[in-house]
Amino acid sequence: MDNLIEKARAVAASALTDETRYDGSPFIGHPDSVARIVEDEIGLPDECVAAVYLHEATRIHKDIDISAFPQDVRTIVDGLNKISTIKPKDTRLEAENYKKLIVQYSRDPRVIVLKIADRLEVMRNLRMFPKSSRDQKLLETTMLYMPLAHQLGLYNINTELGNIYFRYSNPEQYRAITNKLKATEKDREQLTAEFIRPLERKLSEAGIKYKLKARTKSAFSIYRKMQVQKVPFEGVHDVFAIRFIIDCADDPRLEKDLCWKVYSYVTEEYEPDISRLRDWLTTPRPNGYESLHITVKNKLGQSLEVQIRTKRMDIEAESGNAAHWAYKGIRHEASIDRWLQSVRDSLEHPLEASPEHLPAPPDKEIFVFTPTGELRILAAGSSVLDFAFSIHTNLGSRCTGGKVNGKPVQIKEKLKTGDVVEIMTGKNQRPSRDWLAWVVTSKARTKIKQELDAEERKAAAEGREILERRLRNWKLEFPDELLTEFMKSARFNSEMSMMAAIAAEELDINDIKEFLLQKQAQKEEHASQKPDAASEEKKTYGGSAASSDDILVINAKNVKGLDYKLSKCCNPVFGDDVFGFVTRTEGIKIHRMSCPNAARLIERFPYRIQKVVWQDNASSGDFQCTLSVTAAIDHPVLSSIMDVIGQFRVSMRSCNVKENPRTGSYEIQIRLLVPSNTELDKVISQISNMKAVTKVKRI
Repeated sequence: MDNLIEKARAVAASALTDETRYDGSPFIGHPDSVARIVEDEIGLPDECVAAVYLHEATRIHKDIDISAFPQDVRTIVDGLNKISTIKPKDTRLEAENYKKLIVQYSRDPRVIVLKIADRLEVMRNLRMFPKSSRDQKLLETTMLYMPLAHQLGLYNINTELGNIYFRYSNPEQYRAITNKLKATEKDREQLTAEFIRPLERKLSEAGIKYKLKARTKSAFSIYRKMQVQKVPFEGVHDVFAIRFIIDCADDPRLEKDLCWKVYSYVTEEYEPDISRLRDWLTTPRPNGYESLHITVKNKLGQSLEVQIRTKRMDIEAESGNAAHWAYKGIRHEASIDRWLQSVRDSLEHPLEASPEHLPAPPDKEIFVFTPTGELRILAAGSSVLDFAFSIHTNLGSRCTGGKVNGKPVQIKEKLKTGDVVEIMTGKNQRPSRDWLAWVVTSKARTKIKQELDAEERKAAAEGREILERRLRNWKLEFPDELLTEFMKSARFNSEMSMMAAIAAEELDINDIKEFLLQKQAQKEEHASQKPDAASEEKKTYGGSAASSDDILVINAKNVKGLDYKLSKCCNPVFGDDVFGFVTRTEGIKIHRMSCPNAARLIERFPYRIQKVVWQDNASSGDFQCTLSVTAAIDHPVLSSIMDVIGQFRVSMRSCNVKENPRTGSYEIQIRLLVPSNTELDKVISQISNMKAVTKVKRI
């Protein structure tokens, strides 16, 4: 396999001949240093060392052919190259997402370990980088690579990364803490020697073989404790710990017995703080960590943390565990932790895991980028349309397609991790039902349904208006019971969908007319078969219905206090086509033939209908009516309407203006006094011709 490394280095050396680092040194020095970390400090096999060289060569020169190298080496190289493209704008905001992306790119689990080794080499030589680049690498290291190193059990690397980060990010505090550690180093050595002296004889007589290790926290770890606990350096109690590592057989019962025996010797000699006892022998931590921790006071009253564990426990603790990260209180996705734990196992037992059977990372999500490099995390199977809606609702609603890695694609194109997506839009584009089959994210589905519902409501309102207008022309009404019956026969799920179908000309209104006429005929036939149902009611009005030959002449100058009144539901005006309706208590009510209630009254009570004509010379009277005007919101029209009214023999009684932001229009209701419908028609015509006015109707 040495030949494999030599071959890979030769490729890299040739490709990087003219390349230099920021300090002017040959660039080949970087992969050489990373290779030493991978081989000597981590202990990975030759194919990983070869991948380090080939990664740097192909990252800079993408046209280099490495097909002659084994497949697992090429897979590792591909993963490393993809991770190198990650350029987070603000890692602090999306650290977890970028960590997931790194894991996603690491199809071969060894990729992530090599990337951590690469980052360690960069951090060791951070001084050569310009400040802007240095700051970015510091941020990426603390937010991405240190947590990953911790999860993988690369604790020595994690500690070194942390100290380098601390040295550059807060040099004053770093110097202060390291100086204090150096100043107290001899004190700690003397403290350790004095601590063990009274215990040596007891442990020897008991036949307990052990190794004593003094552990000092890293400067970065001490600083974090100072920040969390809000104490000075002197207030951090576990800066220094004495660790007993007992050498014994891997027998659980024997191990626990010996640990407790050492504990008893320590607490016999020194005063224990029972409140600080941590028994992780009886109940190990969730990550499997086993040890006894106790804080004692020496003869001088100084507090010391003492850790007691066996050799097996120490090895397992030092090698780490992916779950160890979890108990520190950092929230993250369990599936990634499980995968990282399996990576650790593969690395610790390389002979048991061939490259073909290495675990694959979680793949329930994909990671894609905007053209500006912003990271977006989506569900696996997401399309260009999903991506558009993840950016903004309006962008999704107007999406006509996109470009994926510079190539034009349709909106239903499926995306994969690493894609750079640009969205194309159209001014007149609107969502359709087909879109629901092309999206998988809940946000996109919800927004599409909302847009479709809004469009249907708008269409339904338009369809209702069309239907009502046609029914008035036909002098037909559409009562609720018949509406429901027709909907069922036409197989519509709702009134809204039926009205929308009318607007879209998918439903012929003539079908409704035919249905209503048929029902009217059936009703008349049914009524003719019964005894004269109306005879009793006719008696109430003098024993006979109004004769069709009787015509009521109404005097427009005086319509109050007589046997007839103008109906307030339609406000007839001199000149309108009208009819009279004989009421039970209020005499005759005069209605316009276009009154919304006219068809119902004429159909149900034909015997109470009275023919009416206006007196020819009655046009000097004042008649009340109301106009509804719809106008664009960005064009003030009220003053212009007032001008129009002033031109004619018309007076305004009241005006009410409502703004409708949804439609972008004003709804204006104007109550007028007019002498005749002729004058009223002139007013309506003039207002309708205004540029901003979209609709004028009499109500």
